[in-house]
Amino acid sequence: MRKVILFLHSSLDGFVEGPNGEMDIGWVSYNEELEKHAREVLSTVDTVLWGKGTYQMMKNYWTSVPSNPEASKYEIEHAKWIEETVKVVFSTTLEKADWNNSRLVKENIEEEIKTLKEQSGKDIIILGSPRFAHSLMELNLIDVIKMTISPVIIGSGLPLFKGSDYKRNLSLVENKTFKSGVIGLTYNIVKS
Repeated sequence: MRKVILFLHSSLDGFVEGPNGEMDIGWVSYNEELEKHAREVLSTVDTVLWGKGTYQMMKNYWTSVPSNPEASKYEIEHAKWIEETVKVVFSTTLEKADWNNSRLVKENIEEEIKTLKEQSGKDIIILGSPRFAHSLMELNLIDVIKMTISPVIIGSGLPLFKGSDYKRNLSLVENKTFKSGVIGLTYNIVKS
């Protein structure tokens, strides 16, 4: 069975975006090490899950990268990867998901995720989309958490684990320390 992996970058104080909203992530210590790490994480998946806001933001950004003369080699490679990868967008208000290989799901989130997990293929990943991830956590549909923790305290923003009844035991699979001071963690969620 395929696994659903949540992959996010966090500040040391547990925020996945700063106080100014979705694009307030300039504090992430992104460099060649993290690019390599992201490539490794993405090599195990063939499907991306997003909520509406992240889908729209990613579509606007990544479809512009190939024509951007200032785009790095990594950005161009990632833009190609994301263009070809299956993207499933969950939203009750979005009218269409027209990016290449995208599909819109408006209802029955739990059923849809369970169906995706039973299909053949590589694992499934939530890239960003922390609000959508919160919903999947509550439904106990996430199997693995992969996160990087940047060596910064930002004080406020959107926490990865917001105040809720979400409590799970985790099993550490891997930890990495990068030269930049970033820590990479991989946890399996222990299913009861």
